[in-house]
Order: sequence, then structure tokens, then C-alpha cells
Amino acid sequence: MGAMLPERPHPLARAPLVDRTCAGLDHAWERGWLPPPSIDPDELWRRAAKGYAVETERGGRSEEDVADFRERLSALCSAVASEARLNALGKTMAHGQIVRVIRQRLGLGQLWLQRPELLDTPLAPPIVVVGPMRSGTTRLHRLLAADPAHCATRFCDSWSPVPQRIDMRPLWGGMMLAVARQLDPWIDALHPMGSMRAEEELGWITSALGHSTFETQWRVSSFTSFCEKRDATPIYREFARILRTDAAHHGNAMRPRVLKVPQFSEELPALLAQFPCARLVIANRDGEDVLRSAVSLVANQMTIQSDHVDLDWIEAEWRRKLDLSHALVEAALADFTGPVAHVHFDALGANWEAEIARIYAELGIDLAPEARTAMRAEMRESELSPHRFHAMQLARFKSGKAA
Repeated sequence: MGAMLPERPHPLARAPLVDRTCAGLDHAWERGWLPPPSIDPDELWRRAAKGYAVETERGGRSEEDVADFRERLSALCSAVASEARLNALGKTMAHGQIVRVIRQRLGLGQLWLQRPELLDTPLAPPIVVVGPMRSGTTRLHRLLAADPAHCATRFCDSWSPVPQRIDMRPLWGGMMLAVARQLDPWIDALHPMGSMRAEEELGWITSALGHSTFETQWRVSSFTSFCEKRDATPIYREFARILRTDAAHHGNAMRPRVLKVPQFSEELPALLAQFPCARLVIANRDGEDVLRSAVSLVANQMTIQSDHVDLDWIEAEWRRKLDLSHALVEAALADFTGPVAHVHFDALGANWEAEIARIYAELGIDLAPEARTAMRAEMRESELSPHRFHAMQLARFKSGKAA
């Protein structure tokens, strides 16, 4: 698979399917065959709420949490409509994503009205990997999650958090990834994924309208600013509810969950308020390396949905965000008294077994032989992943050559 990876000529390159899809959608809208997708929050809510009772919005949630979601929804839709400059595919994807988020939220509320005991599920103290995207958090997360004594969230459960009696989510997740790979042939070089593979809980943050999913796809500066200034507590109350529900469904609540979402770096106090007994693993990497990798990823995502992507703006914005997340993590750690282990990207790459042993010791966790065996298998699998091509792309990107 890796040898067949298409060469990416530039950070703003996109697959021909994207242009064909945009042209087809524009044509259908011009001819009146299809109505253009709405980004109006009230219309999105009406579409998503079909089949749900009004009270499901409040299932398991406080009035503050209900109001927070509605305000975030209004701010997001306003930013998408006025700032994002989306192409036809981008408008369609934005409409679909927001409708799906609302519908999942109502589905969770309905579940919690029917089974309120899920919200009281006791949890083992989680292990939280903290660091901005592209700082090595995925490697850390998957190594720690490989330990049979731990558990992790599946990709399909992150992006479809409502449990099902007959669980079709792995199939749905696989279909979602298949479509994503058609639109973006380089996606696995940026972040390898599998429907049932351990994955970050980004979908759960998104289900409460946290900003990180949206600001890496669309230029929505006002929404980012709105979220950065806003109390994140409602997001992490929802996150905790979903985690308890997922743990009860899978029967793994007594095993420490390895959690990882880059947005944690900006909102660590709100996360720790829900999980005060958490153990933290802090990922570090050279700032310029993180920046180059982040710019590559964001440009890759934005160019699919907009014809007006500005690399200089992306670099300036992500430099600002990296500085912000670093300062916020430092401030949060100053008030945290629980176990913390720091690890550098280069040290993990040079001798991951030694670094993992040190992390376990500093967190006060036993490193069993079966954990080492499982981690070695994870490393062997990752070495065959298309992600290794991303380093070559970044080197060419940095030098100005074809990426």
C-alpha cells in the first residue's frame, strides 16, 4: 500500500475527484436539480431533529450545557457562512457534519433519558496524553493503548458515540474512511486510521462543538476566538458522559482509558476537573518541526473544501496556537499534583522501549511483559504504515521542492 501512495506535488494539491465533485454540485444547484445546502442553525436543527422528541436535547444535561451548545452552534454557523469561503463540496460537507453532530447529540440525550444509570458508571483513572497535534501524541497514545491492561477508544466509536444493540459502527467507520481516502489520497500519510483501531476522542469533543475539528478544516477565525475565550467546562462534562457510556457499553470501565485529543492542550483544567485522578503524559517536540507538520496537515484538509486557502495565514495562525497551547499547558501543570511524565519526540524515536519504561515508572504503573510484546507488535505495524512518507513530504515542503 505504501509504495502505491500518490506523490503529493504541493501542500495545496488535491485529488481530481474533489474538482469533479465541486463542478457537479455547482451544476446541479444552477439547474435547480438540488437545493444548495443550508448553514442556517435553525434549519440544520430542524433537519437533524426529525424523529426525536423535544426533551432529548436535555437528556442527562444541565441547562447550562444545553445553552452552551446552542451558542456554539450559532457562532460556528455564522463563521462558516461569513468567513470560510467554502467551495461546493465544502458547503455540502459542512452541512452534513453539523447535522450529524446535532443528531448524535439528540441520540445521546435520548439514550440518557432511557438509561440514566450509564452516567454513574465508575471509571478507572485515565491516562491522558497531552500535546499539540504533530508532537508525537499519536505514537504515544497507540503504544500505551496497546497494553492489554489499558483500553482505548475505537475510531468508529469516537465518530459515532451512540451505542447500538447490533453494533454496525465498525462498518460505518470503514465506509467513512473509504470515502475520505477517495477525496484525500494522502490521509494515511498524515494520520493512519482504521475503523476499529485505537483513535483519539476527537469525535467526542466535536459532538459538543469543540473548535479543533472545525478550525483544521475551515478558516473560521471568529469561532476559534469565541471558543478560546469561553469556559470549556460544558464540553468536558459531555465528554465525561460519553466516556462513561462507552465504557459501560464495552465493559472496560475498570481498565484505565488512554485518552488523547490535541485540544486537551488548550483546555486541560476543564478536562482535569472531570478526571482529577488522571495521570498525564506530556509530549514535546521541536516547535518548528511541529509547526511545519501542522501547516501541512491543515493545508491538506482545508484545500479540499475551499478554493481560497492561504498558506501564510495557516502558518501564522498555527504558530499562534502552538504558543497558546504551550502557555496553557504550563499554567495547568503548575496547579496539578498528580503523576506527570514528559517525553520528547526525538527520544521516543531513538529508543521507544526505554522511554516507555521511564514513563511507566514515573506514572507508577507496572510494565508487564505482555505489554512490551503488544507494543512491539504495534511498532512493527506502524513501520509499515504510509505515515513514514509524511517525513519525506515535510522535508520537501521545507526545502520548497515538490512535497
